[in-house]
Amino acid sequence: MTALLVIIGIVAVVAFFLIGIYNKLVSLKNKVIEGWSSIDVMLKKRNDLIPNLVEIVKGYATHERETLDSVIQARTQSANAKTVKEQQEAEIGMSKAMMNLFAVAEQYPDLKANTNFLALQQGLSAVESDIEKARRYYNGTVRDNNIAIESFPSNIVANMFRFKKWDSFELNNESERNVPSVKF
Repeated sequence: MTALLVIIGIVAVVAFFLIGIYNKLVSLKNKVIEGWSSIDVMLKKRNDLIPNLVEIVKGYATHERETLDSVIQARTQSANAKTVKEQQEAEIGMSKAMMNLFAVAEQYPDLKANTNFLALQQGLSAVESDIEKARRYYNGTVRDNNIAIESFPSNIVANMFRFKKWDSFELNNESERNVPSVKF
């Protein structure tokens, strides 16, 4: 009788331990999904601002059609991205297109003084900051999730219930990692 109670106790402890691991993995997965949702919302917000910015620039820089077209194309690619990998590629194109757009804006003093342009530029800057924060949160939750999936003993539960590793959201643009040189 005592042996039976000990066996039941051990099975109960193991069951509670496995349930705890399972619940932790579910929680981490949901945090990753929440993190990606935040990035998605910020990207949508940015994509909504871009056409207004392009329209204002069009009024001043009619011969800069190629630059404006590249911004619209990058926005479309970003809006249509379905996976983290596709979104990473779209973001690299978007960064280049937006740098070109702001370079064009620098050539037009009247445009730089336009209050609508300035307001949109500041709004876009704020959204970019929010995207950066959301990306850091998402990558942190991906890291925690992937560590739990790969670590023992939670990897056993993760494999049993087919929890998957997630991809981090990184921009692999080497030029963004280089320190800019400043010359006077």
